[in-house]
Amino acid sequence: MTAPLPTSSALDEETARAEIYGLLAQLYYAPPAPELLAALRVAVTEAPAQGAFLEEPWRQLVGAARERTDTAIAEEYDALFGGVGKPEIHLFGSHYLAGFLNEKPLARLRDTLAQLGLARDEAMPETEDHVAYLCEVMRYLIAGDDVAVANLARQQAFFAEHLQPWMEPLCDAISGHPKARFYARLAEFTRAFMGVEAQGFDMLG
Repeated sequence: MTAPLPTSSALDEETARAEIYGLLAQLYYAPPAPELLAALRVAVTEAPAQGAFLEEPWRQLVGAARERTDTAIAEEYDALFGGVGKPEIHLFGSHYLAGFLNEKPLARLRDTLAQLGLARDEAMPETEDHVAYLCEVMRYLIAGDDVAVANLARQQAFFAEHLQPWMEPLCDAISGHPKARFYARLAEFTRAFMGVEAQGFDMLG
């Protein structure tokens, strides 16, 4: 989506985009596995995709992982997004788009997923408008083998309808929460990455 560096190919850039969506999906879905945090802590702190705009928020995210233990990050996840009853912060699109869970935005999303030939795994308790699920769909639309589905036009349409409208308020809610440390950095990286994605899609017309 950003202008590739001379030494890089468009294929490399697409791979990087898919990997970022995959990483976001894992970090938002559950307290991160020790292996994931270990990999994040040794990640290079240059931007994971071309474009210096992502470099500083990425460095901040890696630094936040290095400064905290696995247990501290897991406890922060539970404090922000878990717990019994209403969580401190919702990770579901319907909450931000309609004010309630399981509302019309979820129905529209399910229609879109059906058109893409995708369905929720029955083992997943969360509804499909969970941010992790949507990031995983974007990863598939970038990296999938079926070019009838995995193409830029589908990515642009899915992003514009189901992700872009509520990413900013989600990131605001996380970064502004007094308990957010690691996840505040993740929210700022998410905000920057989604901004790069939106700009790239805008350039497509």
